[in-house]
Amino acid sequence: MHLFLVGVSHKTAPVDLRERLDFSSRDVGTAVESLATRLTAAEAVVLSTCNRSEIYVVSTEPERARHDVIGFLSEYHGVPEDVFLPHLFTRQDHEAARHLFRVAAGLDSIVVGEPQILGQVKEGFQAALGRHCTGPLLQKTFEWAFNVGKRVRSETSLGEGAVSIAYAALSPARKIFGKLQGRSVLVVGAGEISTLTAQHLRNQGVAEIVITSRTVAHAEALAEAVSGRAIPWADMPVALGHADIVISATGAQRPIITRAHVEAATGRRRGGPLFIVDLAVPRDVEAAVGDIEQVFLYNVDDLQGIVQENLSRRGSEIERAERIVTDEVAKFIAWQRSRATVPTIRALRDRFETTRRAELLRLKGKLSGLPPEAFDKVDEITRLLVEKLLLEPTEQLKALPDEETQVAFTEVLNRLFRLRDDGSDSVHTTESSTPANRRK
Repeated sequence: MHLFLVGVSHKTAPVDLRERLDFSSRDVGTAVESLATRLTAAEAVVLSTCNRSEIYVVSTEPERARHDVIGFLSEYHGVPEDVFLPHLFTRQDHEAARHLFRVAAGLDSIVVGEPQILGQVKEGFQAALGRHCTGPLLQKTFEWAFNVGKRVRSETSLGEGAVSIAYAALSPARKIFGKLQGRSVLVVGAGEISTLTAQHLRNQGVAEIVITSRTVAHAEALAEAVSGRAIPWADMPVALGHADIVISATGAQRPIITRAHVEAATGRRRGGPLFIVDLAVPRDVEAAVGDIEQVFLYNVDDLQGIVQENLSRRGSEIERAERIVTDEVAKFIAWQRSRATVPTIRALRDRFETTRRAELLRLKGKLSGLPPEAFDKVDEITRLLVEKLLLEPTEQLKALPDEETQVAFTEVLNRLFRLRDDGSDSVHTTESSTPANRRK
């Protein structure tokens, strides 16, 4: 079974394409369930964040899986294949695992070390798990990725300080206004990234934070958390006219702040620049808003310069984190290779155990004079002896350096101990990757 990845991210695709291929504005669980029905393999996970849409599958036919996933992306999002194919990247087996480990560790984010990404990876996995779209290989791979993310956070300083995209958004604000004290802020949306941004702004000493959300309770909860003020969603256009800084991060599928909204707002303003950061994908703010005089519009792709500064400051921590990933990938490769030997090892153990039991049964009459507890002791001693004899060979078989050598050694074992008595061509296969409770 092969682990296979197809995706687009901020490194391969512009924001306008990423928002067309975005899953987060819709139900990721429904998407992965729809994907699984058309795959040749039964394992799939859809990972969707503001900066990436990635699909992980397990298949015996990687090229067929790639074809299936590309067709699904086109059909599900209504985007012709030739539009996104030049921006698509693929990874297979341990390189797919390496990519996922780096994503979970925050090494593949726009802002390296961004702490929110690990939670987003977990959400994507849980959505697939809850719909029975995962199996043993994806479950092991994602659980491994979670541990890599935790290890990077505990053993490096990569996740400390100004590492979130929410914080990075404040850098251009300081360049425009200087100090942020006394500024009025409008936060549109009350999700995780809005919460983080509002908290950072409060720490900067802004004068007022106004929160609006389609869900009133969410806006009120965030306003209370940051000592701000919640307003009805319908009052957002008016609030634009009183804000110096606007942060928007909703899950809307089309722009909610239009050029007309901002032109009306600037007409009511007392003068001075208006800074708008659109942290949503799909975008919340019409691109034409950036053409208005004295309006400074930034989206997630515009923060790349800040990312480069972040990279240079965090060089040593990145190196340490990358070494952790490399170490874990090596362990993952060894685990993957050992899976190929499992059927042969199991068959070998079964053969020895069958022989042991047969010999004990044959000798039972000769040992009839022994008390029951003594015969049980003989049974235990012979069982432990077989286990000890097989321990070193099985460990050596698992540790063989490459698949070709493993195949050769398992072939020798199959012939020496006649492990193919069932008439099959080979026992050199892995356990099934199909979940037992997979939806049909």
